[in-house]
Amino acid sequence: MPELSRSLKPRHLEMISIGGIIGAGLFVGSSASIAAVGPAIVLSYVITGTLVLLVMRMLGEMSLAMPNVRSFTEFAREGLGPWAGFIAGWLYWYFWIIVVPAEAIAGANILHNWFPQVPTGVLGCGLMALMTGVNLMSARSYGEFEFWFASIKVAAIIVFIALSGAYAFGLTSPHGPTFHNLSAHGGFAPFGAVSVLAGAVTVFFSLTGAEIVTIAAAESASGSRAIARLSTSIIVRILLFYVGSVFFIVAVVPWNHIEIGQSPFTLALERMHFAWAGLAMDAIILTAVLSCLNSAFYVCSRVLFVLAERGDAPQGLIKLNTRRVPVRSVLLCSAAGVAGILAAIQAPQGVFAFLVDASGALMVFVYGMIALAHWRIRRARERAGEPRPPVTLWLFPWSSYLAIGAMLAILIAMQFTPGLGEDLHVSVISVAVVTLTYLAVRTRRRGRAARERANRGVHNPPLESAGGGDTEV
Repeated sequence: MPELSRSLKPRHLEMISIGGIIGAGLFVGSSASIAAVGPAIVLSYVITGTLVLLVMRMLGEMSLAMPNVRSFTEFAREGLGPWAGFIAGWLYWYFWIIVVPAEAIAGANILHNWFPQVPTGVLGCGLMALMTGVNLMSARSYGEFEFWFASIKVAAIIVFIALSGAYAFGLTSPHGPTFHNLSAHGGFAPFGAVSVLAGAVTVFFSLTGAEIVTIAAAESASGSRAIARLSTSIIVRILLFYVGSVFFIVAVVPWNHIEIGQSPFTLALERMHFAWAGLAMDAIILTAVLSCLNSAFYVCSRVLFVLAERGDAPQGLIKLNTRRVPVRSVLLCSAAGVAGILAAIQAPQGVFAFLVDASGALMVFVYGMIALAHWRIRRARERAGEPRPPVTLWLFPWSSYLAIGAMLAILIAMQFTPGLGEDLHVSVISVAVVTLTYLAVRTRRRGRAARERANRGVHNPPLESAGGGDTEV
């Protein structure tokens, strides 16, 4: 069986983990969350960050207990069975294959503001060509690009927190501390406590991506050890980068001045009288978009490779080039991305919009399957008397029940949250389609196996079976 390279270094995995949770969802998407919840959105980030921390801790424990499993969705297969590996793998691939054209279009829109004479479609396809080339070169090239993309994002957030913190504490503000903005416009939670939970629903999708490191670990010599180490430090990043930056945004800028679709980071910097804010944030947002596009390319190709390796995707996708990159998987993702760009440009409210809606709740389903798989694996190991790995989920099994219950609560909240109910419905359709596909594939496999057994029974004599043209291989 072809083997992927092991060229990613610990520093690559470190930044892949960080970069996975810092995207345009923080720099731009947080505006909608702040407008819907108010300053209490900080609590929404804390709640959701805790949920992501629990899932990452589960992954850290399972990676040490089963070091040969080096793919996020394959833990579902190990804990729940082949059906879960098939369904989780394809749902996860579908989520990220939609991210590819969505991020390419977002990047093209930013570039179009700088180069208005170039059509958006051309710019989007140019970004697709660039990232296709990067991912075809080697896993190391992906890691290097992501290392520097993530480094720029981290540096930008650290600078922002330092500048906004100094302003909020009154060190650079002409009118002293600005923490009164946390309660001066309708209170800390102007829409009530329920809005905090509803905010956690929208925030959840911004925080997904930390699990990418489990995919990349398959091409690193450190493997499961890196996953376990990063799973324990992920909460620090969430608290610093998300909670810290959003907290200072609502401390510097009155929450009701933030417009949906406009970067609240840009608004905060402008409030602090930094004339370069707009251009600088556009460049940082473009970096975040390219980082996410790069990671989406990588994840899609590797998930397809694993699915093919398990017999759940066409076997031709296993083929590697001389740099041990699944070239056909990368090219298939590129073709799907270009098709998505063209569909979005020709009919922005048509097919592509439906596909985006259909991916809305998929990560909740996938994370839920991972949590269930961890619970079963942990129970089985305890019954067998196997030793615990160095990293384990805290307060098991109650923390598992909490995580699973929280994900069910997110799905229920989506049903009653304006604008998210439809996303949930079409996501359920996606889950149903993949489930029916698995049942069809399983039926076909069983029929083929039955024919093979029948053929072996008929063609018992060696001379007949040697020349039997009907014998399946």
